[in-house]
Amino acid sequence: ISQLISSAFLATLFLQSGIDKVIDRATNLEWLTGHFAKTSLRASAPLLLFVITILELAAGTLSAVGCILLLAGQGSLIGFYGAVLAAFSILALFFGQRIAKEYAGAAVLVSYFLLTLVAIYLLGSS
Repeated sequence: ISQLISSAFLATLFLQSGIDKVIDRATNLEWLTGHFAKTSLRASAPLLLFVITILELAAGTLSAVGCILLLAGQGSLIGFYGAVLAAFSILALFFGQRIAKEYAGAAVLVSYFLLTLVAIYLLGSS
């Protein structure tokens, strides 16, 4: 049950975030450009948005498929891969927050990262 719940959480988190970046790309790009306005990453905002969108959608999709496969008794490998991609997504977000000196935002990501590490452990242990 803990594997299922952790996969469902990551699927919800990353699919919602990734889909939002696709649907409302202009607003997300405007925010990201402003976020990095005083950093060397400002010019890279469109590429960064593309990369994080792909990471989040992949993490969310693999986690969702992993959930379905867990329910079908097919093991946790796909969910494990989703959790690993989720960890990389959070690391990328954390890196961006630190570069932008948005320390409060970076601190919020720590709880998500810890949950993701637990999910990797749970999903990789079967």
